[in-house]
Amino acid sequence: MKTLLRLLAAIPVMVAAPLIGISSLTALLLSDLLGRFKTHKPLPSNTRPNATCATVVIPNWNGRDLLEKYIPPLLEALAGHPENELLVVDNGSEDGSAAFLAERFPSVKVLALPQNLGFGGGSNAGFAAAKNDIVVLLNSDMRVDRNFLSPLLEGFSDEKVFAVSCQIFFSDPEKHREETGLTEGWWDNGRLWVGHRIDEKVNRLFPCFYGGGGSCAFDRRKFMELGGFDELLRPFYYEDTDIGYMAWKRGWKCLYQPASIVFHEHRGTIGRKFDREYIDAIVRKNALLWVWKNIHGGRKLAGHFAFAIANTIVSALSGNRERGPFLRDLWNAAKQIGGAMRSRRRARDLSVVSDVEAFRRTRGSHFRDTFLPLPVRPLPLNVLFLSPYPICPPIHGGGVFMNQTIHELVKLCRLHLVALLDQEWQIHTHEEMDKLCASTEYILRMTGRLRQLGSIEPYAVREFANRDLDWLIDRKILIDEIDVFQIEYTNMGQYARGFKRIPSILFEHDVYFQSVGRAIEKIRNPLKLLSPGFEYLRALRYELQMLPKVDRIQMCSEANKKYLASFLPKLEPVMQAGLRAGIDSTRYQFKPAGRTPDTLLFLGSFRHIPNVEALEWFVTNVFPKVLAKKPSVRLILIGSDAPPRHSLPDIPNIELVGFVDDVRVSLSEFAVFVCPILTGSGVRVKLLEAFAAGIPVISTTIGAEGLAEQHGDICALADSPEEFAQKTLDLLGDPSMAASMAGRAREEVVAKWDMAVITRRLVDTYYDAVAEMRSR
Repeated sequence: MKTLLRLLAAIPVMVAAPLIGISSLTALLLSDLLGRFKTHKPLPSNTRPNATCATVVIPNWNGRDLLEKYIPPLLEALAGHPENELLVVDNGSEDGSAAFLAERFPSVKVLALPQNLGFGGGSNAGFAAAKNDIVVLLNSDMRVDRNFLSPLLEGFSDEKVFAVSCQIFFSDPEKHREETGLTEGWWDNGRLWVGHRIDEKVNRLFPCFYGGGGSCAFDRRKFMELGGFDELLRPFYYEDTDIGYMAWKRGWKCLYQPASIVFHEHRGTIGRKFDREYIDAIVRKNALLWVWKNIHGGRKLAGHFAFAIANTIVSALSGNRERGPFLRDLWNAAKQIGGAMRSRRRARDLSVVSDVEAFRRTRGSHFRDTFLPLPVRPLPLNVLFLSPYPICPPIHGGGVFMNQTIHELVKLCRLHLVALLDQEWQIHTHEEMDKLCASTEYILRMTGRLRQLGSIEPYAVREFANRDLDWLIDRKILIDEIDVFQIEYTNMGQYARGFKRIPSILFEHDVYFQSVGRAIEKIRNPLKLLSPGFEYLRALRYELQMLPKVDRIQMCSEANKKYLASFLPKLEPVMQAGLRAGIDSTRYQFKPAGRTPDTLLFLGSFRHIPNVEALEWFVTNVFPKVLAKKPSVRLILIGSDAPPRHSLPDIPNIELVGFVDDVRVSLSEFAVFVCPILTGSGVRVKLLEAFAAGIPVISTTIGAEGLAEQHGDICALADSPEEFAQKTLDLLGDPSMAASMAGRAREEVVAKWDMAVITRRLVDTYYDAVAEMRSR
């Protein structure tokens, strides 16, 4: 019954919300159309302000007690320069604030307004009355550090700096820091999201989405050019977010200065006069108006209205009183559509970059790419290496590639490592990386986006989608002065930035959609094709859309490169094979003889599904045939995350060892290495290790892809169970032939797959990519 009543009550909302939304969108688009016929005046040239002194503006409304408490330390902080000025804008106070200031602090300039113009109006009056180029806007409940001003002024280092924000603390150190001054903003699900970051490693000037209106210095001329805080957003909230975004679209910068410290008492005046429900309604309404004014891209704007209408209806149907927006929010915003159209026209006239570019520039990585001088040949070369998996110990093939690449890269450049770990104890296993790399950072138990039924994004991608990692990458690229962004694995390609001067380079350890496609080929039951088939389509879509966003694509082999180029022929010039798949052959003792007779070694991480499938195929279809002709043969299984013994066939000749600290011991001990891989893509590092160690190898053609094409050249090749079993027996029965083949395999690894050699070529390609992008 309640559901029925709620549905009936929601019917008016389901009718009104689309009408209001579509009418508002139509009005905004009409405003854009008319604006095209308007003659636009040239924008003023950018000028650098006089940053030797400042006017501090404090909007005040009935805050006499706060002024009495916090003006003395502020006057002390301003005493360093005679031209510094303190201006209090009294917003129609009723507590005698203006008279108190005249009597108690005669040096303070007071601008007494006859009525309360709100935060924005009072601040605008203060900017108009200020005498200095730099205006520092402070809340009346803000206590300043004695040395807060100089770092702020130092931030105005060029003509494009619009604002420099302070770092905010609470006087009570036990209180959670809801605001820090290090603001970020992003666009998602048709709306703007903003927040404050706590990041102690941001220890210098850093871009922020906007400067908070209660703790920030502004270039007065630029502030006035943008029209100041917009009355559209009266009585409060979103004014500073609005003008900060306008500044980014104007081509300017908003910066965060951690060295300028203020303390917020959080005794604001808004909460004294207005109740929570009213404040929340204003916030929701202004969130809509912010978009209607500032988002000029048609796709983003249409998406916003679609989400706003849908969320309004969902809120009505669900009875959720917290989600919003509600119908009254849409209506209240629509009642201001005339003002929104005027503000929108002005914002468009002042914009010099797109919405997409403006959002990008607020991020540390794009800030470096856009604004900072970057040498064509940086020395040393700073490389950011991003791994989605632990690197120490290298328990899977990709881990070996990454581990050994890092050991060589650190000899040739400054390497900065970001790795994702599963468990806290793994931090200690990476102490070797801490010593090798210029910097290391780890993220534990990262939470990705939740699974969504019917999502067109592969789960392997959603699993690694995380805003904290996104932020960390941006911070590393700016603070550590990164020149090359090396991304490991296809699922991390989502973090490619599309820079103009910093190459983003992706190593495709395997072609993901090829791996999924090969797995589908093995499925015989049509009913089991639906889920992997859908995953294949998702993987194909993701990979083909993501790869054009990177600047170089590293492939394991020429075979992988040829396959991928058949789908993306235009990208073939930026595909590179032979730069990443390799091992340090000197770390493996070559032992072609003296091995334990009648032993087979299966090696691989059992978290990797192709390894699990390969083992199942081998022990079910191949190993029984081997035992039928040679009952003394033993199969040794080594790898991390091994399955329980009871899950394997009850054959005593199968020995489950599991994880070992050093696979090189096993590679030097047993007689034949089996690689019965049926699915997957890329080069198998286990084969390179086996070749280097001198253990004879038998593999499927897929398992040896990119390494061997002819049977018996450097390894035996077989695909059917009968052929695989017979050639395994041939290797066991003819040690001399097997040793000769192993010798050729070792020579192949040293000549073509040695990590030291290919990493030197890799770094050369880094320099080539940097020079190409920075010489355009």
